[in-house]
Amino acid sequence: MKRNRSIPSAQVIPVLIYPDVREAVDWLTNAFGFEERVQIGESHRSQLSFGDGALIIGDVRGDRRPPREGEEDHSVVVRVEDANAHCERARSAGAKILMEPTDFEYGERQYHAEDFAGHRWTFSETLRDTAPDEWGGIGGWD
Repeated sequence: MKRNRSIPSAQVIPVLIYPDVREAVDWLTNAFGFEERVQIGESHRSQLSFGDGALIIGDVRGDRRPPREGEEDHSVVVRVEDANAHCERARSAGAKILMEPTDFEYGERQYHAEDFAGHRWTFSETLRDTAPDEWGGIGGWD
């Protein structure tokens, strides 16, 4: 993969649409701990980073719109070190917690949240290395 400082280095980069890009950047950095990497125009787009992951925030334009209330058309999964602490940070910043931190048989503690624009997020803390066949999965990378 060639390096280009004008685009995040992550190989998969979700683009989420928000009614106000600057408000989204402020909210996502405060509530979820993202860091702004590149601002594009006054309010057109922004590139955010979280660890080695990336996210692009786009403005409403043409047929690009944020989710409609009561509908889920996507979810973004973000791995964190401490799901409980992260959940409390998000809650105190106004995130709607859809599922409290819960331990799962596949070795993860996860919680679900909705941000101020209706985007759905899953934050996942690894509790232990668990082989897929231990919980009914098939396959795996290792």
